[in-house]
Amino acid sequence: MAINLELPKKFDSTVERTHLAAEHIFRPISRRYDKAEHEYPAELDDLGKLAKQSRAQERESDGEATSAEADGPSANGPNMRALISAREMSWGDVGLLLSIPGQGLGNAAIAAVATEEQLEKFSGVWAAMAITEPSFGSDSAAVSTTATRDGDDYLINGEKIFVTAGSRADHVVVWATIDKSAGRAAIKSFVVPVTTDGVTVARLEHKLGIKSSDTAVIRFENARVPAENLLGSPEVDTKKAFGGVMQTFDNTRPVVAAMAIGLGRAALEELRRMLEEAGREIDYDAPAASQHASVCEFIRLESDWEASWLHTLRAAWMADNSQPNSAEASMSKAKAGRTVTDITNKAVEVAATAGFSETMLLEKWARDSKILDIFEGTQQIQQLIIARRVLGKSSADLK
Repeated sequence: MAINLELPKKFDSTVERTHLAAEHIFRPISRRYDKAEHEYPAELDDLGKLAKQSRAQERESDGEATSAEADGPSANGPNMRALISAREMSWGDVGLLLSIPGQGLGNAAIAAVATEEQLEKFSGVWAAMAITEPSFGSDSAAVSTTATRDGDDYLINGEKIFVTAGSRADHVVVWATIDKSAGRAAIKSFVVPVTTDGVTVARLEHKLGIKSSDTAVIRFENARVPAENLLGSPEVDTKKAFGGVMQTFDNTRPVVAAMAIGLGRAALEELRRMLEEAGREIDYDAPAASQHASVCEFIRLESDWEASWLHTLRAAWMADNSQPNSAEASMSKAKAGRTVTDITNKAVEVAATAGFSETMLLEKWARDSKILDIFEGTQQIQQLIIARRVLGKSSADLK
């Protein structure tokens, strides 16, 4: 049976539009905002408005396409489109992608678990996502921020760290427990307007990479939000545990993998250019081991990059077709995160002094790439999730 790995024609306009933005908007200002950490990239305002209009049109076309494909074997919808957009724009600059108004990681959380009414209510927001706390990182079940029912509202108390776009977004999706005694089953996500009394941006972090994207510490002190801002069901289901909120990661991890793939492609293109300038021919018909060591290394990196892309395509396709994709989402994130750091560091090494200086973007890409192997779950966490799925073990069985 033949397998067609080409992207559907309906995504051609998405590829063209997002790549043009990456090339003509992101690349020219990439170094500037890397040096001006915490300065908002005002050039993205118009892009944010265009992106909002495009998303509305795409939701309509995806709905029509999905209906047309309903009798067929598969559908390609919003998850695949998000993947392609992230890939193309990360070729330009990952930090600037994370700074586009209206495209926060919290928006993916809303899309993953919100009800139809909530999807309508929060359709126009820019939502950051607040999970990590000072007392834990990758163990999302260790959430200590609380949400206490008070009449028709919840009062949220706690502190969140490493909130991407936390000082720029107009809403934040907060993970909090509604009953500490019930364990992870009581962890829910809430959409909180940042203008809510009791919500404070305590500080902005200084980071290794993606400096054009702000990363905030946010405190919640009796922040009152309506009960209907709890995403999904308020019921504490001990059998399901906190699978509802964790479903967010099944959508966002392939997107982070796509960011790594876009950045990796940028570095591979630069690496290929340097090899060709040095007179090193890349011959795909000859055994890699028989070619120059740098060419052999390039072919290895490129094959890892291709494998990352195929993993990511599969994870997004499964999400669009309502197939459980937790293992595949983690596989794509683990493979792409590891591969992009390998590619960018090798590119810096091959470029020598030019790669280590600011005359090129290579050293910036190497710094930016590291976060793609960390946030949305570290390499070690992804491997643990994959092992559990493959071996059929629970979190209690395999830690």
